[in-house]
Amino acid sequence: MVDSGTLAPDNVQSVFKAYDVRGLVPQQVDEELARATGAAFVQVLGATEIVVGHDMRPSSPGMAGAFADGATRAGADVTMIGLASTDQLYFASGHLERPGAMFTASHNPAQYNGIKLCRAFAQPVGTDTGLAQIRDLVAGGEAVATSTREGSIDELEVLEAYAAHLLALAPVRGRRLKVVADAGNGMAGHTAPAVFARLGQEQVELVPMYFELDGTFPNHEANPIDAATLVDLQQRVVAERADVGLAFDGDADRCFLVDEQGRAVSPSAVTALIAARELAKHPGATVIHNLITSRAVPELVTELGGTPVRTRVGHSYIKATMAETDAVFGGEHSGHFYFREFWRADSGMLAALHVLAALAETDQPLSQLLAAYERYPLSGEINSTVTDQRAVLADVEATYGGLDGVTIDHLDGLTVAHADWTFNVRASNTEPLLRLNAEGKDTATMERVRDEVLARIRS
Repeated sequence: MVDSGTLAPDNVQSVFKAYDVRGLVPQQVDEELARATGAAFVQVLGATEIVVGHDMRPSSPGMAGAFADGATRAGADVTMIGLASTDQLYFASGHLERPGAMFTASHNPAQYNGIKLCRAFAQPVGTDTGLAQIRDLVAGGEAVATSTREGSIDELEVLEAYAAHLLALAPVRGRRLKVVADAGNGMAGHTAPAVFARLGQEQVELVPMYFELDGTFPNHEANPIDAATLVDLQQRVVAERADVGLAFDGDADRCFLVDEQGRAVSPSAVTALIAARELAKHPGATVIHNLITSRAVPELVTELGGTPVRTRVGHSYIKATMAETDAVFGGEHSGHFYFREFWRADSGMLAALHVLAALAETDQPLSQLLAAYERYPLSGEINSTVTDQRAVLADVEATYGGLDGVTIDHLDGLTVAHADWTFNVRASNTEPLLRLNAEGKDTATMERVRDEVLARIRS
């Protein structure tokens, strides 16, 4: 039994999250943990072949190599694709028909790293779908068994095939666009040049920002859900008189947009726009949205003849529900967008291409194109530090539960809905936080509800 270092049971329990592995380097996550996780991954999945990619963080190549070492000792052949975005790893998993591991801490600061795991065809590995078993093998010191057969390691370049695949799913044709893209020194600096080179200068004039791969994030954190990280992009879009701005997170599986006026675009509006495009190709199809997405999304899906289905927050829930319903598309208000044609996986770049394709087909600026999809003001996600989350949720429910015209559900935290407004409060899985998202029929209503609920939460 291992009882010290990163393989100590308490540490393993703390870094294996609901959907991935994530922690501080080297205190919580290091090559020893990666090697044990590689062996456990192969054992739990019974895999004979896997694919491994990594981001630009200084610790990522070493950890990816250690994971591959553990996997080969457990008997699997490993294909290393090298530097990759997370959706590039999902492409490789689907294209090569094998499980995958991506070394990244996504939008987290430079001192973090982690592992995202998937089964073949980019199927998620979460707590209920294998991650708990992998965690327990690692924590119990049992992920060190060697196979009678040692696997091999080879290398494969998939970037160009990935770019071609995305553009086949969302071809961009029509008027020439000027696009500012902020990679935040993350993996979009690796994937965007390959994708936009295929579009050509005659279709898109690309203005790159922070494309240099640098896991220390010298310009700003690669976390576009934080409004402060969008400021540089907003200013540049206006200065360049660009048609649109794209902001990617560190592993480029998420994308946020800025319109030609420098205004941040709601991911709910992007969800509605892409849903409309997918429903035009697949009439009557199902579209998934999570419960903090604007109510405009299910309204528009219904109006377009589709079937909206509401889920909890989190990619494993979205992907599972997409599989159950054969949904054509799914969107989360956090900037994750999932596509049936992309193995039900999320891709920030594919979402961006859908928006560019829609924009190129019209003479309208992006702000006008999206106006039909932005029906209700949203608060955005607001976090509050709370020591007793259950008690606060119970107090909020008691406050609002008895009001006329109010309905309540507990699909994910507490959702309170009224004809004129709605809000959701849910607990963080990893921190002592409550997260509030509010929406109203107009700005005054949204702000009133937002401020009232925040006062209850923080009192």
